Amino acid sequence: MPNIGLIAETADMIVDGYAFTVRDDGIAVLNLNHPDRASFYSLKDELIETSMDDIELVIVREYFDRNREFLEVEVA
Repeated sequence: MPNIGLIAETADMIVDGYAFTVRDDGIAVLNLNHPDRASFYSLKDELIETSMDDIELVIVREYFDRNREFLEVEVA
């Protein structure tokens, strides 16, 4: 089980319970309310891996697109 408190503290952005963390190789997204649901995007904006269903992925994508200016990463 991931340390939710640590993930929340180190996240670059949290939107509606989703922690977005910029890493050297991409952006990790974790649902803080359901830590078994996560996704990972490359820096080129491609979905690499996920344990989220399609509806949740759409929601996360909308949060990301609306708030990407707050992340310190340029996504192509």
